[in-house]
Amino acid sequence: MFVKKLAGALACSAALVVASHAMAAVGKPEKEELKLGFIKLTDMAPLAIAYEKGYFEDEGLYVTLEAQANWKVLLDGVITGQLDGAHMLAGQPLAATIGFGTKANIITPFSMDLNGNGITVSNEVWKEMLPFIPKGKDGKPVHPIKADVLKKVVDQFKAQGKPFKMGMVFPVSTHNYELRYWLAAGGINPGYYAPQKGDTSGTIKADVLLSVTPPPQMPATLEAGTINGYCVGEPWNQQAVFKGIGVPVITDYEIWKNNPEKVFGITAEFAKKYPNTTVHLVKALIRAAMWLDANHDANRPEAVKILSKSQYVGADAKVIANSMTGTFEYEKGDTRSVPDFNVFFRYNATYPYYSDAIWYLTQMRRWGQIPEKKADKWYIDTAKQVYRPDIYSVAAKELIAEGKAKASDFPDFAKESGFKPPQKEFIDGVTYDGHTPNAYIDKFKIGLKETQQP
Repeated sequence: MFVKKLAGALACSAALVVASHAMAAVGKPEKEELKLGFIKLTDMAPLAIAYEKGYFEDEGLYVTLEAQANWKVLLDGVITGQLDGAHMLAGQPLAATIGFGTKANIITPFSMDLNGNGITVSNEVWKEMLPFIPKGKDGKPVHPIKADVLKKVVDQFKAQGKPFKMGMVFPVSTHNYELRYWLAAGGINPGYYAPQKGDTSGTIKADVLLSVTPPPQMPATLEAGTINGYCVGEPWNQQAVFKGIGVPVITDYEIWKNNPEKVFGITAEFAKKYPNTTVHLVKALIRAAMWLDANHDANRPEAVKILSKSQYVGADAKVIANSMTGTFEYEKGDTRSVPDFNVFFRYNATYPYYSDAIWYLTQMRRWGQIPEKKADKWYIDTAKQVYRPDIYSVAAKELIAEGKAKASDFPDFAKESGFKPPQKEFIDGVTYDGHTPNAYIDKFKIGLKETQQP
């Protein structure tokens, strides 16, 4: 009996030594007090949860979360060091690195979520679209609704000499590219950028004029009649439904199934100067993402209450719950099950895939933000400069060693290339393979290709 107890004690001691070694593999944070920025959207949730659940403190980090007025202010804050990091648009680190807009070396070691956006039109536009939309046996519109239907309305506006205007949140936002993708798939040209000519309006040869509106201001801008529709993240599509001023016609999940949305961005300098802090940050964010998707989203009602606080999203909990708890309301009363509208961890949502980065770069080229043709290697090299799965994998392995996550929760790091298999689930049926960006760009009827310029 004594021998058995001794063996058990030794085994327990050995396990503790292993665990202690694993926890010590990444040293203490070099910088403990951090200020992180975000925009008031539900997809900032990993930051709020990491704070509220004490995951930052578990990593020795004392974090202040600070809402920012808009995406430009947020990016500038990270570049100047006023913010140590932030919830960012997936295109922001890429655009900054290649010098579109602001030039800075921003990296992302963590992808914050999949899906989460929608496209909403005004009640007036919806009434014009409705006769052309197929109805199901229940009399409700059949989804997804393609932009072919909107084209009939846009053509009417053109015939009357009126511009058709839509809002998106930032020139390099996922919303801009998703809106453009949907419009172009329906035969509507959303316009081109020509930075080499000093034209960054994005409206050259446009059938629909797209302009920037900060997310929380979208519903009010629509209600005022300044725009005819918009693409934005939640809860601002559902807010239009609750206010009775607009109708969401499609979600980004229906445009590109399980598309990457926001990322966590820091400067390359920060990661180099504070490598341990960076890993600890990613560990806390991974745990928050896991909590958000745990047990088939069982924690989402609690997350909704947290996000509804004024210091986070600050919208009514009922509005936030509409999408965060696996449903989405199109017209008033037309609530449908969309279990993957907000994904924070499953499907390897947090892993920063190179192929995700390359997709955004292809859209920048397609619409002229990248003014000249680039070799496939350029796209891949740029993605590897910005997206940092090497940092992510260190953080994930730490969590596995500490017993806070399982290896099966993550990609197989020994085999992972950073490229997803070819993706076919786009609304226009075009297949995307991140290994061949130029061949992908050339597939589109609307958009720049080869050496074309607007």
